[in-house]
Amino acid sequence: MQKEEQLLEKHFIVLSRQAYHRNIITYSDFLNLNEQNILHSIPKDRLYTGVIVFGGYDFAERQMAAFLPDAFYMYMDEESIRSTYPIRILKISPLQPKFAEELSHRDYLGALLNLGITRAKTGDILIHDKEAYVFVHQELTEFLVKELTRVRHTTVRAVEVENADFKWEPKYEEIKGTVASVRLDSLLSLAFSSSRSKLTALIEAGRVYVNGKLITSNGYHVKDNDIISVRQMGRFQYEGVLSETKKGRYYVTIRKYI
Repeated sequence: MQKEEQLLEKHFIVLSRQAYHRNIITYSDFLNLNEQNILHSIPKDRLYTGVIVFGGYDFAERQMAAFLPDAFYMYMDEESIRSTYPIRILKISPLQPKFAEELSHRDYLGALLNLGITRAKTGDILIHDKEAYVFVHQELTEFLVKELTRVRHTTVRAVEVENADFKWEPKYEEIKGTVASVRLDSLLSLAFSSSRSKLTALIEAGRVYVNGKLITSNGYHVKDNDIISVRQMGRFQYEGVLSETKKGRYYVTIRKYI
């Protein structure tokens, strides 16, 4: 384990210890897939509390970790715990939609970072038509509403959206096909229409995550509703086996996010 990973692991353990001794919920910053994997890889006996991850909506890739003492686990359901996260949603809209540019994820992220904000304080950025929804740490809300006025050459306005009012259904392509087994490499081949040998190299290179956990075994068996993320390629949800063919192959369905 590299030094940075060791420091992050120690940080998670400190947050868990603080939650246990103070009997409060403590939170990490937004974590990318690699950081989530480090969290999930910590042996449970090294943490003082349970941990739940959430990124502001059900399909979030970047997520915060909440460290919860036993009392919170016993008396709060998951929805109540989610409501405690210090996550706020900002809607970024062009002041003159008719003249607005076609802005990308990179454009919105660049505008945020140019204001001096670290990536760890921002979650997913969702783009819909000429608007974007950005998940941020609550401490940045007022600053961004005031200071975020331009993305590239487009003048914009940022307003806070109530978390309870936010609804998001990701767009996806449903793919059905037959595979020899529900191994990770077989499902990747179906999702990305590529050879298993090429995708095996991605797995071995540490670019494939299942539910936020790094998987480096080609033979890993995926479970129903698992979300598979491949860095720089995309992600999909494995829904399950529809039927089995006479030759022993499996007819499966997946949802590939677009």
